[in-house]
Amino acid sequence: MLEVTGLTTKYGAISALRDASLSVGEGEVVGLIGPNGAGKTTLLGSIAGLLPIDSGSVSFEGTDITSAAPEKIVRSGLALVPEHRRIFADMNVEENLKIGGVTVTAGERAELLTEMADLFPVLRKKWDTAAGFLSGGEAQQLAIARALMSKPKVIMMDEPSLGLAPILVDLVFDLIETLRSQGRTILVVEQNATRMLKAADRAYVLRSGEVVASGSGAELLERSDLFDTFVGGGR
Repeated sequence: MLEVTGLTTKYGAISALRDASLSVGEGEVVGLIGPNGAGKTTLLGSIAGLLPIDSGSVSFEGTDITSAAPEKIVRSGLALVPEHRRIFADMNVEENLKIGGVTVTAGERAELLTEMADLFPVLRKKWDTAAGFLSGGEAQQLAIARALMSKPKVIMMDEPSLGLAPILVDLVFDLIETLRSQGRTILVVEQNATRMLKAADRAYVLRSGEVVASGSGAELLERSDLFDTFVGGGR
């Protein structure tokens, strides 16, 4: 469904990604793990059209979208939940969601608002609340719901549990499982390697801009050498 082949992205003379390749199949949850500075966020940004790609290709459902405009990529069915959420603090929950649905028709947007209210009951209770007054967990749910408003075929999440209390980390991974049960396709960058591997069908390990390991979540969990050498710590 999503194919990334030999991707290299540079910041000036520094290669943040070097010949990185991955694939995401329909209905899969695929994880991207690795230490800080490994290139995980750069990889998502490159796929989403937010960063210039120096070499390599990105294909989605058989169509080359390498370096396409971000709006075109969203319309093709790829949505990104960015790191640090980046919701509009001065707008209320409903307004944030409507912005996420600008690529769909008015009728679809109304249906999606109802769907998001059902999927995220905590947001339904704060429909008219300015997003800046939401808790960290509520804001993360809003960021995910806003991405879902574009009716994505693949949703990419960048560090969805970052900065959240343990009980809210559980909520995020419960939500990922709910989305999986709905048949959604998800690519997740996550700092919590153990939790991610338990949730993922497959995963890739990045270090210094390179993919250094891949396999099923269960397979990678068994590799203690992986955590010590590439992920940067124990479990």
